[in-house]
Amino acid sequence: MNTSKSETVKEHPLKPSRRSMPCLAQSQTHPQSLSKHSSFLQPNHVQPQLQPQPLSAGTSAAAVDVASERAKVMETLESNLLKLSNTEYGDPFLDVGKDKDTYTDDSEHGNYDARTDQSLLIQNKLTRQKTEPRTKSSLKSDAMASSGLFFKDGKKRIDYILVYKKSSPQVEKRSTFEKNLRAEGLMLEREPAVTNSDIMFVKIHCPWETLCKYAERMNIRMPFRKKCYYTDWRSKTMGSLQRNIRELKSWLPRNPMKLDKEALPDLEETDCYTAPFSHARIHHFTINNKDSFFSNSTRSRIVHHVLQRTKYEDGKSKMGINRLLNNGTYEAAFPPHEGSHKSRHPIKTHGAQNHRHLLYERWARWGMWYKYQPLDLIRRYFGEKIGLYFAWLGWYTGMLIPAALVGLFVFLYGLFTMDSSQVSKEICEANETIMCPMCERNCTLQKLNESCIYAKVTHLFDNGGTVFFAIFMAIWATVFLEFWKRRRAVLTYDWDLIDWEDEEEELRPQFEAKYSQLERVNPITGKPEPFQPFPDKLSRLMVSVSGIFFMISLVLTAVFAVVVYRLVAMEQFASFKWYFIKKYWQFATSGTGVCINFMIIMSLNVVYEKVAYLLTDLEHPRTESEWENSFALKMFLFQFVNLNSSIFYIAFFLGRFAGRPGKYNKLFNRWRLEECHPSGCLIDLCLQMGVIMVLKQMWNNFMELGYPLLQNWWSRRKMKRRGQTMENKISLPQWEKDWNLQPMNLHGLMDEYLEMVLQFGFTTIFVAAFPLAPLLALLNNIIEIRLDAYKFVTQWRRPMPARATDIGIWYGILEGIGVLAVITNAFVIAITSDYIPRFVYAYKYGPCADQGYRQEKCLKGYVNSSLSVFDLSELGMGYSGYCRYRDYRAPPWSSTPYEFTLQFWHVLAARLAFIIVFEHLVFGIKSFIAYLIPDIPKDLCDRMRREKYLVQEMMYEAELEHLQRERKKNGKQYHHEWP
Repeated sequence: MNTSKSETVKEHPLKPSRRSMPCLAQSQTHPQSLSKHSSFLQPNHVQPQLQPQPLSAGTSAAAVDVASERAKVMETLESNLLKLSNTEYGDPFLDVGKDKDTYTDDSEHGNYDARTDQSLLIQNKLTRQKTEPRTKSSLKSDAMASSGLFFKDGKKRIDYILVYKKSSPQVEKRSTFEKNLRAEGLMLEREPAVTNSDIMFVKIHCPWETLCKYAERMNIRMPFRKKCYYTDWRSKTMGSLQRNIRELKSWLPRNPMKLDKEALPDLEETDCYTAPFSHARIHHFTINNKDSFFSNSTRSRIVHHVLQRTKYEDGKSKMGINRLLNNGTYEAAFPPHEGSHKSRHPIKTHGAQNHRHLLYERWARWGMWYKYQPLDLIRRYFGEKIGLYFAWLGWYTGMLIPAALVGLFVFLYGLFTMDSSQVSKEICEANETIMCPMCERNCTLQKLNESCIYAKVTHLFDNGGTVFFAIFMAIWATVFLEFWKRRRAVLTYDWDLIDWEDEEEELRPQFEAKYSQLERVNPITGKPEPFQPFPDKLSRLMVSVSGIFFMISLVLTAVFAVVVYRLVAMEQFASFKWYFIKKYWQFATSGTGVCINFMIIMSLNVVYEKVAYLLTDLEHPRTESEWENSFALKMFLFQFVNLNSSIFYIAFFLGRFAGRPGKYNKLFNRWRLEECHPSGCLIDLCLQMGVIMVLKQMWNNFMELGYPLLQNWWSRRKMKRRGQTMENKISLPQWEKDWNLQPMNLHGLMDEYLEMVLQFGFTTIFVAAFPLAPLLALLNNIIEIRLDAYKFVTQWRRPMPARATDIGIWYGILEGIGVLAVITNAFVIAITSDYIPRFVYAYKYGPCADQGYRQEKCLKGYVNSSLSVFDLSELGMGYSGYCRYRDYRAPPWSSTPYEFTLQFWHVLAARLAFIIVFEHLVFGIKSFIAYLIPDIPKDLCDRMRREKYLVQEMMYEAELEHLQRERKKNGKQYHHEWP
């Protein structure tokens, strides 16, 4: 762990306040970033309780002369520390000779000296060459300036990049926009591209004064004191307990999934109390270096805020960088990466060059697939919103492990009992049972034992463990969501997002421009703001809902077209020339139908995205989160119906309305409706789910990684065609390298979440029919994490670091999927599978009737009982004798031929009873589990309440001490109580 070069001394006011606390005075400040040199600046002989105080506005290490002895000690320590830094590094970090009430600003007047976010990176070989010459530091600064991270002067850091074409006709808009940016306090610098003479880059730097102004306006929380969790007596108790736990863990084998502590920097700003930044109370905050006080992601977020609200023409809607990107004024706008993600030297010996390099080595490489994710570093580089996505994805992947194991156990149970199954034995031995033809013209009579393979495969998914697994997955979904809420609470606390939503939710520029003439007072802030009248909102919402229903009807039309194809192909494959296809015509019909359905699904997804975008813009959502939630809900509804409508058809409608031999129902009085296989419809459902799930995951992985790789390869190939040498390629500045990368998806993380939520639906909704779905999802997610990491780090431009407190509307969608999963699994077990018919036969009609279900022999004769008899002479096709078909109907020689038997009504009643009992039982268990698991851990609740109390105390103490110093400096008399 790096050590701060300056820490807080235990200082007391002249008379201690009634509200002062021991841990407050002894707490150590943690700067926003630590210089990699600063670990040597702490002398070993200095006592911890007499460490110097950091330089900040209104305070200094020598200003706290509460007692003369303490002042002398502090002065001595500071001089020693200054000498140490001068002798070892040739660059004094502490300037005690300056005015005590001012800040040093090296970003505008001095060398930057690389004291940026990179200073948090590990350097394992810091002990080598302690007396390096000063010229090495200056050479490093020059190297960083030439790497494309700074302006031409090598001092001002680039916070944002704008790209435009010189041939663009929007010159007036661009010049007005950039002029207004300068008026807002930003600094701009143009530089032409190396590889394309028509491309011009605009580098943007945000000075200290502008950062402070907008940080206060945006209510950005900044650190001001190290956290103190326990009182003295409790810290001693917990300290001994933690030591004992550490000693116990040292004897246990090391967890291979954990990252080495030496592999990642200690991001210590997470251990500081924070408060909304205020320039008037700047003396409260821990500011060791203005250049690193605001992190790179925070600086980029502030610049993006300015870009979104700067006008380029007169008019209420002529504002924002998004509109300029849409009308072609600018080609792109993005924050720059911190450097290359690769290095010539190994990271173990030379350390990481920057955070991007560190993320690549410790996160994005395929060799790290089994390691935990460095969430704090992801959050620091990409922002809280992307950090929460990877946290949720990692949590979801970890929770899939028990579900995959149980599903694999159910599948293996069916595999080992496949040959001993009574139903499979009867089907495979039924060499004299003739089945009725399953199509009108070209189908021949088949024996039941020809379905032996289908019967065995069906037993893999429809066995005694199916009901248990369905109940387990319903409970699993509840446990997953409840524990994710606890995990999210911990992350939002660690990342200081508890009060962010109420502070920083801002109006969309498009909403402000549209309704700028209509204002009303916000009941919370008391300030006037634009508002959307209710009649206008209702009318737009009705148009949007109508568009949604129209698109859903289009999906159902596409499914109906696939059903018609299956009916037509059924006749054609049954009379096909190839013997293999003619023999397995049902499999050929289902397989080609699934592939055609998948192509229709992927084609319609492109249309849905554009329609959802137009409908969401038509609604004019008030904030960005409302826009994202509305767009995400539309995309989910479209794609969920598109993806699952054919599966619902096969699960609940295929073969239910086909009729009986001699009286089949026909579509348009022409095509006979499709029947289930003699072994049941579950095999068709498994085939549909497996093919769509595997193909969609392969397609998504290709579009996420393969397509950007191809695009980047093509752009590099075009550069070579223009005569660019390898030397020129290496010497490209960072902003041009980022320009050659692919931009992040237009809708941010929506596509990533949508893919995983749809997968969650596959994993839970029809899991009773496909127990291997959790295992396939687990394998895909292990690859998905590293694919997304590689894509974010190497193939995409750096996205704007956005903040978020949760995963948005996706949590509500996941809860809805969990409820729907209980209902669908109940119907799948009761209607699609043969579990209930076997259950009724074993207890009522089998050899063990009225004796209880004990073993497989109780199902003896079940297949014969589930097949009805039909007279072939009634078909008029020249056949004679009898054939069998799946149904519970009376034989032709009975008094009521072909009517439903009593067993049919028993099975129907048992199915309805099972659905009711299953749903109530599982919903009761889910509700009870959700009640038992609190949303926030109890220790976190106590910590948050104590922190709220401590923050009030610290602000009181800091203000009191500041006023006392001000009065003392001005020579005024003061009291020891309130000033």
